[in-house]
Amino acid sequence: MKTKNKLPTTPNPWKPQSSKLIYENPWLSLHEDEVINPGGGLSHYGKIRFKNLAIGIIPLDENNNTWLVGQYRYVPDGYSWEIPMGGGPLTIDPLESAKRELREETGLSANNWQALMQLHTSNSVTDERGLIYVARELTQGKTEFEETEDLLIQKMPLAEAVERVLSGEITDAISVAGLLRLQYLI
Repeated sequence: MKTKNKLPTTPNPWKPQSSKLIYENPWLSLHEDEVINPGGGLSHYGKIRFKNLAIGIIPLDENNNTWLVGQYRYVPDGYSWEIPMGGGPLTIDPLESAKRELREETGLSANNWQALMQLHTSNSVTDERGLIYVARELTQGKTEFEETEDLLIQKMPLAEAVERVLSGEITDAISVAGLLRLQYLI
C-alpha cells in the first residue's frame, strides 16, 4: 500500500528584516525584501504580490468538448491558446469571478461548477494563486470582451486540447495543469 508523504510543517527558515515597495499598479506590487536566509546570511529577495487570483475555467459540454481562447500576450510577445481565464479580485468569491470570466470570454454560462485544482504559478518570486474550475451544463450567450481583449474562440474535444498541451502548442501553465488534471480525472 502506498503512503502519501505530507509536506513538512516546519517554521519559515527565512527571517525578514525589512521590505521596500519598488513599484505598484492596479494588478501587482513589487517589493525588495532584506532577509536572513536559511544559512544565516543576509540576502535580498524580490517579491511580486498579486492583487487578484488567477482564475481558469474549463467549459465542458455533454460530449466532452471544451473551448480555448486565443490571444496575443504582450509580455511573452507571442500568441497563446489558453483555457478561458482572468483575474478575480481577492475580495470577491472566486466562483463569481469564474462565472464572469467565462461569460466575458466565451459567452457561455454554466449551471454546474466544480473546483478542479489550486496552484501557485511561480512560487519562487510571486504569491500568485491560481484556481481552476470545470463548468458544465452550458448555455451559449454573447461574449463581453474587455477593451484589452482581442480573442479568438475555438471549440474542440477535450482530448484535442490535451494533445495541444502534449505537443507544446499550449504552454500557459494554468491551462496545461488544468487540462491534464481534468483528462486524468475523466
